[in-house]
Order: sequence, then C-alpha cells, then structure tokens
Amino acid sequence: MFIAILTYKKPLSEVDRFLAAHREYLAKHYAAGNFIASGPQNPRVGGVIMMKAYSRKEVDAIIAEDPFYINGIADYQIVEFTPTMFSDSSLNAILG
Repeated sequence: MFIAILTYKKPLSEVDRFLAAHREYLAKHYAAGNFIASGPQNPRVGGVIMMKAYSRKEVDAIIAEDPFYINGIADYQIVEFTPTMFSDSSLNAILG
C-alpha cells in the first residue's frame, strides 16, 4: 500500500486551472481500483492519495498520468507501508 503526499509548488490559481483534469484522473484510478482515499490537505498546501499498488514502479506510472505531475503543479512524496491493523469496515478497501 502507498500514500502519495502532494505539495503544491505553484499558486492556488494555477492549481485550480488543472483541478478538473486532476479529478478526472482520480476518478479513472478509483474506477480501476488503484485509489482507496484522497483529498486536500488542511490548510490547502497539497493533497493526499492512498493507493493500492503492487510496486513503486506501478505507483510511479500512475503518478506520471496526473495532470498535476505533468504540468509541474505539485511535488510528490511516496510512502510505502504494510497495513497490519485496520478497522473491519476498511477491509474491503484494502483487499478489494
């Protein structure tokens, strides 16, 4: 399992120009089963995406499709982790 932590490196006016395309990208990967949860950070300095992937190489390929990545809107910190505890209600999201 991976978490992508996005940090905006452009002003919010520039972020907003690509927000609709970014949301389409998110929807595509939710439909494909790659993404579990996502949303903006508070304060709005970036975002977070929790994803299910088999390798860092797969994560890098998925991130490479993000309009925020393509257009230099955000930097990405990728954290890989192995869930060892979780709520019963999240089991389907993790194993799904």
